[in-house]
Amino acid sequence: MAKDALKAAMPESFPPQHQEHQPGKERDMQPRPIYDDDTPGCGRLANKVAIITGGDSGIGRAVAVSFAKEGANVAIVYLDQQEDAEETAAAIRKYSREALLIKADVCKEANCANIVETTLKQFGHIDILVNNAAVQYPVETIEGISAAQLEKTFTTNIYSYFYLTKHVVSHLKEGASIINTTSVTAFKGNELLLDYSSTKGAIVAFTRSLSQSLVKKGIRVNAVAPGPVWTPLIVSSFNEEQVSKFGKDVPMGRAAQPCEIAGCYVFLASRESAFVTGQVLHPNGGVPM
Repeated sequence: MAKDALKAAMPESFPPQHQEHQPGKERDMQPRPIYDDDTPGCGRLANKVAIITGGDSGIGRAVAVSFAKEGANVAIVYLDQQEDAEETAAAIRKYSREALLIKADVCKEANCANIVETTLKQFGHIDILVNNAAVQYPVETIEGISAAQLEKTFTTNIYSYFYLTKHVVSHLKEGASIINTTSVTAFKGNELLLDYSSTKGAIVAFTRSLSQSLVKKGIRVNAVAPGPVWTPLIVSSFNEEQVSKFGKDVPMGRAAQPCEIAGCYVFLASRESAFVTGQVLHPNGGVPM
């Protein structure tokens, strides 16, 4: 997709819509998110192997396809959206790379251990871990956050990052990269997303601390903090009116497409960021951080 065509395809607002089940179905969104801008890769991740949680849709899908364009084979971890996962796998194979689909609930440590073992069995090594899976449940007051919601948000958004990193780190060699998805809400907060924002703040601290823990092993750890991005998580989190206004509150006046975020992950996974660790990139539409 040429740059002008990509720009023309980006709406300033979205039709009202809502999906009842998280993480949502990308195939049912209108318009569909743009996960590939057709820009050719440069071989920056040739023969690398990446694990991406939440890789079936949204930012995870865009990162998976971008990694494939750069020469990486990708293990896509997804919860239950089989059709979305298969579409992502097909997009990866279009670039002559291998896609491994792993259906798993990353809230459970045993599943995270199995993700690592399954990937090693298929590819023989792991070079990149992208911790990306997340849920969010808007609630107007803290009194409305149930114990069950709090536990679900934290186990998905931060416990899983600990679990996967714990089981993969012994298999990573010097030059490997761990990339965590945090959020603009970790820095500016969000009145409707108290528990979600709290987990995203925890991810920032996790990233900074883990980078110090692993720096002597030559393993880099960084994070990406997107602002508003058009993904299934949005239509499965917010009501129709909120969706129709999504992204308008940033200086650029619109939400990003997933393909506009993926380049941050490619940079952090590649040797171009060899002197970068413990840092957070902020593709957020112009919100000063």
